[in-house]
Amino acid sequence: MALRIHSFFHQQSATLCYLVSCESTKQCLLIDAPADFDMPSGELSFTTANEIINYIKTEQLTLQWLLETHAHADHITAASYIKQQLQDTHPCKLGTGEGITQVQQHFSQLYNLDMPCNGEPFDILFADKAQFQLGDYTVDVIATPGHTPDSVCFHIDGNVFVGDTFFMPDSGTARCDFPGGSAGELYDSLQRILAFPDDTLLWMCHDYQPDGRPLANKTTVKEQREQNIHLKGDKQHFIETREGRDATLAVPKLLHPSIQLNIRAGQYPSKTDTQQHYLAIPLTVLL
Repeated sequence: MALRIHSFFHQQSATLCYLVSCESTKQCLLIDAPADFDMPSGELSFTTANEIINYIKTEQLTLQWLLETHAHADHITAASYIKQQLQDTHPCKLGTGEGITQVQQHFSQLYNLDMPCNGEPFDILFADKAQFQLGDYTVDVIATPGHTPDSVCFHIDGNVFVGDTFFMPDSGTARCDFPGGSAGELYDSLQRILAFPDDTLLWMCHDYQPDGRPLANKTTVKEQREQNIHLKGDKQHFIETREGRDATLAVPKLLHPSIQLNIRAGQYPSKTDTQQHYLAIPLTVLL
């Protein structure tokens, strides 16, 4: 029995996507698959997603789960596209944290969207400590709110896919200034991850390669505990550090298109009478 982890790096958004497979059964799951999007032209494409699909077919794997660690604000998910492309041979399920309903409610109002806010079109909404099977392995779901209310991590056989909680130790942790975010909640979530054994591998969702260092996609609990630049004090120190940094951060460049699509698992808004899909951009007028 062996667990295999293959990563894909999406340069546009510095996103790391993971295909995790059980070697004995050839069943696999996919975490945080990105689409490609050009903001000036509004062009949505799937070069990265097609690379992942081809890899699944070449390796003769069976995709069981398409998982999102949260509704991302910096890239558009390819989950629904991949599910559609593989539906005839891989009847997989879309899964995310149950907090997605709170995120849907907030952003459907902000963008004036006509959509249900009950978690659709996701098939499974995971509660904290939920479990499911991937071949011979049990996957544990860990609710990790703070960055967003719907954030979850996935633990599989000594590996934790941390989403936007931790970054590499030299980059710190995720921002907490999105709606429903909380630096205090994120600190508590980080402590849950740090409670795992020292040698537990933590797999990053992003790596921004500060100072031009080589790409890195994993670290350990021990390294995070000892070296993370945002964890140099107690909870109050973390909150002050995190909130101070958040106050200096710009809005993510792809925030508006990403959120509108990601709260729907990447499904497009309905076409208008002109047979065109549209996204909204709220206008803030400064005088």
